[in-house]
Amino acid sequence: MNFKLNVITASLLLASAPTMAANFAVGNANTENLNQEKYECKRCTNTSGYSGNIDISAGYIDSDDVHAANALGTDQDGFVTALSGDVEYQDENGYQASIQAHQLGFENSTANISVGQKGLFNVDADYSLITTYQSGDAQSNLYYDDGMMLPGDTYVFELSQQREKVGIGADFNQDFYQGYVRFDREDKTGYKSSSLVSPSPVNFGQRVDSTTDSFTAGAALTGQNWLTELSYFGSQYKNNTENLSLPTDYDVYSATPDNQAHQVSLSGQYQLDRTIMSGRFIVGRMIQDDDLIQVAGNPIQNWDGEVDTTDANIRITSMLSNRLRVGGSYDYSNRENNSSVFEFQQYNFDSVSGTFKENVATDVERSTFKVNASYRIASGYRLQAGYDRKDIERTYSDREETNEDSLWAKLSIRAIDNFTIDMKAGHSNRSGSEYQATELTSSEDNSLMRKYYLADRERNEVELRMSHTPLDWLSIDFTGRYAKDNYDDTVIGLTESEDYSYDINVNMQLTKQFSAYGFAGQQWINSAQAGSQNYSDPDWYADIEDEFINLGAGVSYGGLMEDKLTLGADYLFSNSSSDTYVTADGTNPYGDYYSYNHSASLYANYALSDDMALKLTYRYERYYDTDDAQMTTDQVPGMVTLGELNHNYNAHQIMLNFSYVL
Repeated sequence: MNFKLNVITASLLLASAPTMAANFAVGNANTENLNQEKYECKRCTNTSGYSGNIDISAGYIDSDDVHAANALGTDQDGFVTALSGDVEYQDENGYQASIQAHQLGFENSTANISVGQKGLFNVDADYSLITTYQSGDAQSNLYYDDGMMLPGDTYVFELSQQREKVGIGADFNQDFYQGYVRFDREDKTGYKSSSLVSPSPVNFGQRVDSTTDSFTAGAALTGQNWLTELSYFGSQYKNNTENLSLPTDYDVYSATPDNQAHQVSLSGQYQLDRTIMSGRFIVGRMIQDDDLIQVAGNPIQNWDGEVDTTDANIRITSMLSNRLRVGGSYDYSNRENNSSVFEFQQYNFDSVSGTFKENVATDVERSTFKVNASYRIASGYRLQAGYDRKDIERTYSDREETNEDSLWAKLSIRAIDNFTIDMKAGHSNRSGSEYQATELTSSEDNSLMRKYYLADRERNEVELRMSHTPLDWLSIDFTGRYAKDNYDDTVIGLTESEDYSYDINVNMQLTKQFSAYGFAGQQWINSAQAGSQNYSDPDWYADIEDEFINLGAGVSYGGLMEDKLTLGADYLFSNSSSDTYVTADGTNPYGDYYSYNHSASLYANYALSDDMALKLTYRYERYYDTDDAQMTTDQVPGMVTLGELNHNYNAHQIMLNFSYVL
């Protein structure tokens, strides 16, 4: 524990030294004639023992689409049960333990067990199960058999992935030093959509079965005005699936290779008067050395892939006066690819061109410099401003260097009663070295094309945040944003982008028993691009319009039946749409893509006693999406798909929850 002695405290200690020597301690006080009841703490409670709650849930789910499980937490249909809880124990000596669980029995659940002594050590174990569902109606005529995909009758299967993670960790704290260690293992299983283009376009469900182990450990030292930490992080990924083959072609699809990564980090912080300095230095290495698929002309058995990473940052903040604070930072990142480089004979479709070409090991180096200042103009008014500079160098790229300069300013107002206002504006400009189609891309790309993350760009953006509390029971929050990107020097590629949005939140505490809330938000992203079919000047243009909507409201009313019953309702609506218009010899819109979701719930919470409660919840999910790119398995001759994976369903869930308070 850190503490400081000021001049007054030190004087009191010196003045009381003789008294301390005389041993006038509280333990030696004469309390025989003292009425101690007058000095007892009336509000103090004994924190030792058990506390918390245990919840047991049972209910029924009616759904005809597995996608609803993303919202309901389980793909089980019919009767379901779950266990949740949060139980803590603490004794008078500071030893404590806790157990937390959320929806155990569902396909999305978590649990944690922790034991230790407060301020000294702690050991904990974690469990989590996360399942995401894409579709339960995918179709395929390819069957797995030890890495071989055999054609047969079309069958229906589920596209979903499940991540099961267990971990154990420990930390300790002793005087001025601390330490921690942790190990986690995650198993990922299921099926995901994938595709082949040779010998013909085929979509299939790729089996997923992998294990990722991660280990972290560290130690820290703390002083009166400084701290430092040394840590290590390592991870190892193992793919338990094999390369995929067809009866007529072997190893047509390469399995994700095993790999590992390691990092060592040293960080620290130091305070000197009103100046705080902090920094971090990280070195790492990523290794990939799996066997390669053997093809004609490739004599290499495996590829010793190795990437070394270096990251560093330093930050300084100083209060120059009671009104002015200045700060700055520098971030550096280097990704050095030290993988082996080989010469390969080039293939042009089925014939050998006779030339050789090397695989390219690309390096990326980034550096970011920032300075900022914050000045309190007057009571309730603060002005902030800053300048950022970002430099990126990419080897073997169409543009090896990019430089981005940004200026921003922010005005914060707190002087107006019941208002907090923040206004921010920024301008940035990106340029760089000469843009050219390299030898690696010149045969594939139009020389006039500019990739959006490398092209010259000018961005202007503004943001307004405002909170208002007009009444004691009402609060309103508003956020509005607008950003415009111009790519004036781009002939082929993204030429313009516009992004603007707003969010409104309203909270009301109408009475002690009745509360309500509501929120609304919308975002629009519009972009324009130009293209060419004949590798020359633009001959077609596209306008893309994306829109997102989120609306919600809820009420809660308590105080019924002698404050034992609380009723509530929540509603959420979301909608997203994307429209693309292509102009060539005329304007031709792409097919529709949009989705919407209605989610509503009603609940009643009844207190059986001070220790027990019942909660009845009904939940309704309405989901619909459509993508014109989806098609049946045989809609296009010569191409095999997974079928139409759109969704259109209603789902219902009713749950009864019993809660016991310890």
